[in-house]
Amino acid sequence: MPSSARGETVIPPDQHILTVQEALEPLYQRLEREVENRLVEAAVDAGWSPYDALNAIDQLKRHDGLQ
Repeated sequence: MPSSARGETVIPPDQHILTVQEALEPLYQRLEREVENRLVEAAVDAGWSPYDALNAIDQLKRHDGLQ
């Protein structure tokens, strides 16, 4: 059975009982949170406030159509 980086198991198509979206959504959400945390940390290290960093991330998401 294939597995992703961090030990997350992805069920093969012939054994699935969930839709692909249902199976991958928790992993996607964790990755999204991890990316946002890293972006905020980098921005704070560069002198931005956490508030400004989060606002910038939200603007980028809107620009990319992710929100």
